[in-house]
Amino acid sequence: MRVTRGESTRRGLLAGAVGAALIATAGLPGQAQAEGELNIYSSRHYDTDERLYSDFEEQTGITINRIEDSADVLLERINSEGANSPADLLITVDAGRLWKAEEMGLLAPVENDLLNERIPSHLRDDEGHWFGFSKRVRVIFYDKNDVEAPPQTYEALADPQYEGMVCTRTSSNIYMLSLMAALIDHKGEEAAEEWAAGVWANRARDPEGGDTDQIRAIVSGECEIAVANTYYFARALRKDVDGLSGSTDMVGWVFPNQQTTGSHANISGAGVVATAPNQENAIKFLEYLASDQAQQYFAEGNDEYPAVVGVELPDSLKEMGDYEEDGISLTVYGANQALAQQIYDRVGYE
Repeated sequence: MRVTRGESTRRGLLAGAVGAALIATAGLPGQAQAEGELNIYSSRHYDTDERLYSDFEEQTGITINRIEDSADVLLERINSEGANSPADLLITVDAGRLWKAEEMGLLAPVENDLLNERIPSHLRDDEGHWFGFSKRVRVIFYDKNDVEAPPQTYEALADPQYEGMVCTRTSSNIYMLSLMAALIDHKGEEAAEEWAAGVWANRARDPEGGDTDQIRAIVSGECEIAVANTYYFARALRKDVDGLSGSTDMVGWVFPNQQTTGSHANISGAGVVATAPNQENAIKFLEYLASDQAQQYFAEGNDEYPAVVGVELPDSLKEMGDYEEDGISLTVYGANQALAQQIYDRVGYE
C-alpha cells in the first residue's frame, strides 16, 4: 500500500496509477482473489484506518494507493485532472462535500443491491453517487458541576438563560454548516437565523479550535456548554486524550431533540469517481466498507457509530447511550450549505 501526503511526493503515485488493471471477479472481498490497484483520494486522517486498507488488500490481492488531503483540495484536484485522473474512489468526512462532488459531476452512480440493503437510505445518495459508512453525532456537552438544567435541544442553545456559557467551532466549520443546513430544512430560514443570532449572543468566547478543544474548554472552566461530535469524547472514555483524560466524570452530555427531530448525525462516506480507471475495484471496496468487519473497525478504532444497523458497539459508545437519530436526507447538508454560511455571516457569527 502506498500512501501519499503532501504535494512534493504525490507525482510518483500518479505516474504509476494511470494504467491499473480492472478486476474481473465479483462478489464480496474474500470470496475470490483479484488483481489490480485501487487509487483512493481521502480526507480521512485516522491512523486506525490502516487496518481497513491492509485487510482489504490481504483479502482481495488489490493494491491500494492513497492520497490524503483536505476534501476541498481533493475535489479541485479530481476536477482539474479531468478524464486523466487516476482517482477511483473519493472518501470524505462530511455529507455536504460528497454532495458537492456529485454536483460537480465527479462521482458515478452505483447501483448495488448489497450497499442499498446495508446502508440506510438517508445515509446515501438516492442514485448511488455516495454512501455513508460511519456516523458521528453532534451532541451537547456540559459541566455537570455548574449546569443543573442543560439544553435538551439544539434550539435551546439560543435560550438567553445560557448567555456567556456556550462554546462552538467557527461558522465556516463543515460540522457547523451541516447543523445549520439541517436546521434550515426543519425550521426555515428565518427561524434558523434567529437561532444563529441567539447562540452567538450566548457565546462564552469567540470560536476557536476543534471539537476536542470545545470539550476541553468545559474542563478548564472556559465554558460550561459545548457542541461537539460524539467520537471526540468517546475516544477520551477509551484512551488518554490530553486535557480530557481524568476529567471526563465532570462532563455530561445530551443527545438533543430526542422528542422532536432526533439528533443530528454526519457521516464519513465514499463515492466512485466518474472517470475511475478501476471502477470494479472501487465498488468492491465500497462493499467491504459495508461489511461487519469494516464497520467494527470504524467503531472500535475511531469511536464512530457504524452506518450498518446491528453492528456491535464498543464500550465507549455503549457508555454514551442510545439515541434517536434525525432521519433527514443528508443531501440537505450540501443543498443548504451556501445559505447556512450566509445566515451565519448575516448575524456576525465568526
